[in-house]
Parts: sequence; structure tokens; C-alpha cells
Amino acid sequence: MKKIGLVGGTGPESTLMYYKELNSRIDRLTDSSSMPDIAIESVDFRRAWKYVSDGRYDELSDYLAEKVECLKRSGADIISLTAATMHIVYDDVCRKTSAGLVSIPEAVSDEAVSRGIKTAGLLGTIFTMEQDFMKKDFISAGINVVVPEKQDRELIAKRIFEELEAGIVKESTLKEFTDIIEKMKAEQGIEAVILGCTELPLILNSDNCPTVCLDAVDIHIKKLVGLALGEHKK
Repeated sequence: MKKIGLVGGTGPESTLMYYKELNSRIDRLTDSSSMPDIAIESVDFRRAWKYVSDGRYDELSDYLAEKVECLKRSGADIISLTAATMHIVYDDVCRKTSAGLVSIPEAVSDEAVSRGIKTAGLLGTIFTMEQDFMKKDFISAGINVVVPEKQDRELIAKRIFEELEAGIVKESTLKEFTDIIEKMKAEQGIEAVILGCTELPLILNSDNCPTVCLDAVDIHIKKLVGLALGEHKK
């Protein structure tokens, strides 16, 4: 089995999800005969977030590249970032490390294509919703990606940063999010919603989401598991 390397800490809650799910899924798929070797390089979330907030993308890519190089030296065969927002410098990190990282946007886009989705709503941090790094793979695949209106984008970003990043899940926030998704269905014709922040699955899932839920964490982990086990399917 191939060794998995994770650049974690952005934020800690999603890193925990990755670690638990990778272990439990591979254990189950191997009939409790094997669990994966996993190396985690955890970054300083506050430092990484400040780089993003200040637009200091060269410093961010240098910081993440340093972590990727540590994972390479540890013998990790499959390396990925565990936060969608950090993909804002994905191309630079790949270039600086010569590592073929396993992309979250690409994995989720492939899943959307396989389901025949043509228009999807995107939820995430303000950077994920307002910049193009999470949308490019979808657009290339012919999928229309739309985001909530400005006031709703700001609300979602606030709840992610102040609540979900700290593992705080509130029913009132779930109601706000589902109301926004219902509005996007009615006004923008979305057929699915992309959970484009790896903390969003703490509060939204296929049971409570008003439309098809493209859970970036679940989809990305599925791909990592397949690669670790030597499978070549999404």
C-alpha cells in the first residue's frame, strides 16, 4: 500500500476527518487486514490564513511547499492539501516541489461530471467563492458554477471562520445555510451544491442538504483511498 502524506492544520477539524476516514475506510476495504501509513505536516493555521488574507501568495506557496517537501522526505507516495482554500496556490506549490499533488477541485469536478451535473452552487470561504481556483476544473468540464449573492457569501465565510473552524456546529447556522441553498435553487437553477470548504461537512451532508451534495472531503478521501490501494478510479 502506498503511503499517504497530508498537509494539515488548515484547519484542524478537517485534518481530523481526513485522518479518521482514511484509516477507517482502508481498514474496511481490506477486511480489517490493513490500515494506511499516514504522515501529516500540520501548518500554523493563523499564519497560513494571514498569508491568504493579505494576498501574500508567494509566502504561502513557499510555506506549503516546505511542508510538501517534508512529506516527500518521509516517503509519502500520495500527497495532498487538506483545505480547499489552500488550493489558491496549488499550481505554485506543485511547481516548487515537483510533486503531483492530489487536487481537491479536480476530484470534485470529476464527480460532478460523473453525475451529469450542469449547474452547481459553490459554498466555501470568501476566497474560494470569489476567486477562480476552485471553479477552473468545473468550467473546463462544461459545468456552470455559481456563488451566493454578496451578503450570503459574507455570512457563510463568517460562520466558517468563527464557528466551523473551531468545531462549533449550530442548528441556527444550518438553517441559514439551507435557506441560502434553497434560494440558489430557485433563483440560479443549481442542481447540486459544492461543499468547497473542508469544514462544511461538519454541518451539511446528503441528509440535510436541499439538493445534491458534493462533499469535497468525502470525494477527495475516496480518491486518496483508491490511489493508496493502487486503484485507478475516482
